Amino acid sequence: MSTEVVLGFLEEAEHWRLQAAQFPSKVGGKPAWLSQSGVPSLPELECDICRLPMAFLLQVYGPISGQDRSFHRTLFLFCCKTPECYTSNDSRCIKVFRSQLPRRNDFYAFDPPPEDEPPSEADVHHSVLPRSGVKLCWVCGCPGNKACSRCHTVTYCGKHHQTLHWKHTHKKECCSQDASIITVSPFLFPESELVTEPEEEEEEEEEEKEEVEGKRADGVQMSLAESLAETDLEDMAMHETEDNKVFQRFKKRIAPEPHQVVRYSRGGSPVWLSAQRLPSDQDIPPCTCGSKRIFEFQVMPQLLNSLRVDSTGASIDWGTLAVYTCSDSCNYDDHYCPEFVWKQDINSDQQTHR
Repeated sequence: MSTEVVLGFLEEAEHWRLQAAQFPSKVGGKPAWLSQSGVPSLPELECDICRLPMAFLLQVYGPISGQDRSFHRTLFLFCCKTPECYTSNDSRCIKVFRSQLPRRNDFYAFDPPPEDEPPSEADVHHSVLPRSGVKLCWVCGCPGNKACSRCHTVTYCGKHHQTLHWKHTHKKECCSQDASIITVSPFLFPESELVTEPEEEEEEEEEEKEEVEGKRADGVQMSLAESLAETDLEDMAMHETEDNKVFQRFKKRIAPEPHQVVRYSRGGSPVWLSAQRLPSDQDIPPCTCGSKRIFEFQVMPQLLNSLRVDSTGASIDWGTLAVYTCSDSCNYDDHYCPEFVWKQDINSDQQTHR
């Protein structure tokens, strides 16, 4: 199992490139569902704290070479938009689901999709999944059979999103031609493509480590202190805690590519921000099939800059989100398989993304 690290960056893309038939990795907008059967819906997509519908955060296309059942494979991450649910190190406001298909399947062609733009009919609004006929919520893009009682044109996952859409635009559009026009819901995060490139290994890492350790013997710690916020310098000089060391390793690791928003390394290890609340083997539950779960990718705090979630009060927040998935990548009765997320938060003196 390769432990190569692949970094994910945000990039603008034409809308058609982010549709399911292109097998995209992306952030925001509506989910581009892979399999059209067994798609998760409410209450699966409710926050386990406030019980409100979660918003689609991102999806990562991660097929497994040599495993036919995982020829197409995508992980879907959802998060709550209620700031109060983001209590310290509580992962119940985040959920992840895995979907996979063999190369021959009921939804996509055997050959790769064309590089140029597909026919216009492939880019119509997605209120219904074309092959399965599953109706989707106009607000979040998740399955929903609850239709507007007046126009019977639009469907919702539940009353909460029906009310949200009514107040936003549908009150003016209902029963008119405008009702068929797709509007961007304020519930959605801004949409971007997630492009990837391998992380370059630092050849001089060991040499630099020895150099730093040599300086410590002389009491000179500028190589570490210079990268800390000014308010932390005095504390660092007095007492270097294990937490400081872990945070410095995190900052050093991401420094060459500060705009990375995802780190993918199936079977590898996450880069933690803190020595506190590191998961043990017992903290990561096995898959429903009984297989052990392994680390697959992590979401970095830098992503928050692009989600437009900052506010004068509370906002959604995390240090890093580490996603663990079935080591066997099992089939889950042709449904989307729930996987596991570990949320590690950062201390107030470790703000790297604001």
